[in-house]
Amino acid sequence: MADKTILAVPGRKISVARPLKRLVQIATALALTALVTLLAVHIATAYSARGGAAQSFAQWLLIVKRPDIQATAIMTAIVSVLFVYWQRDREKR
Repeated sequence: MADKTILAVPGRKISVARPLKRLVQIATALALTALVTLLAVHIATAYSARGGAAQSFAQWLLIVKRPDIQATAIMTAIVSVLFVYWQRDREKR
């Protein structure tokens, strides 16, 4: 059986397997990155002549649907989560 760890979610703490916790952290990093990208596109669109919320959302969808952008975001999230765990393990020694 896999080692258990605590996953902190708003309002409670859940005991889960380590791989599941890492997957949740990766998915959270991806969602936050997409949200920041949406905010950046919206701000850039608001300052251009063709601004508008619908236009910025359409541009954001074009960006996040690209396979190269998705692959880069997933790779970055995986590497970031694994690096934090690796560094944390090295500090304990």
